[in-house]
Amino acid sequence: MKLKNALLSATVLAACMFGSASAAELVVGFSQIGSESGWRAAETTVTKQEAEKRGVDLKFSDAQQKQENQIKALRSFVAQGVNAIFLAPVVETGWDDVLKEAKEAEIPVILLDRTIKAPDDLYLTAVTSDQVHEGKVAGEWLVKNAGDKKCNIVELQGTTGSSPAIARKKGFEVALAGHDNFKIVRSQTGDFTRAKGKEVMESFLKAENGGKDICALYAHNDDMAVGGIQAIKEAGLKPGKDILVVSIDAVPDIFQAMAAGEANATVELTPNMAGPAFDVLDAYLTDKKEPPKWIQTESKLYTPADDPMKVYEAKKGLGY
Repeated sequence: MKLKNALLSATVLAACMFGSASAAELVVGFSQIGSESGWRAAETTVTKQEAEKRGVDLKFSDAQQKQENQIKALRSFVAQGVNAIFLAPVVETGWDDVLKEAKEAEIPVILLDRTIKAPDDLYLTAVTSDQVHEGKVAGEWLVKNAGDKKCNIVELQGTTGSSPAIARKKGFEVALAGHDNFKIVRSQTGDFTRAKGKEVMESFLKAENGGKDICALYAHNDDMAVGGIQAIKEAGLKPGKDILVVSIDAVPDIFQAMAAGEANATVELTPNMAGPAFDVLDAYLTDKKEPPKWIQTESKLYTPADDPMKVYEAKKGLGY
């Protein structure tokens, strides 16, 4: 009881200080998935920058894309008595027990960029994009720009079981519905990494007449798309022309590919999930203001018409 009261007192003290110039006593644990992509690295950088700007002591843990590492990190944060936890969950399921432990310790949990399947009283809110919308925008671009010809699509999926992989696939398929000339002929996880994206795309090319039977590549993130572009070039084809390339995230390297004519479209996922998360946490700790269960970030479609090198230069300072 004494320990719990001490933790509560620390939380109240931090809450009072969070909105002021000095919030050094506020401690937030951040369980990050890993560094599998340029976007993920940018999210980590922006989160650390936001914490430093606000005077928050951020306890950072890199899970190396393993859920068991994230669960260990969350239990460590609870044991340390942090004031709040930020969680970018690697997969959707399997979080109930550890989140119940955080709830019993009265530590609010905020999800960043991905959602989970768990009772919504186990987390404060989720700060994410509309990932179904992202996939739908990518699919709509392809339907509009590939014309009425038969279009065989290969799909590089994200990490199996992750919310963006599930949602971005769903949204893309919604956009293709009713357009019988479009067909996903190959679909496999590239685990959101450039190396795996290249490896899987190489297998797609071999399976589809050296790539001659492929109309378009849809990748659940830009890093896999860049890996796919490398495979297409090594197969003697022209990415962006022989095979259209559409993906999601809007990291700097995809804009370089656009400028070179090797990529056709990307849907932006902002790496700044932490800014809205800290704002919500501030309101919750100071006023006990309950946020909505979902805080949506903005998504935007980029194509070569958007001066890709100008966008590239603007994004380089975001930690990619």
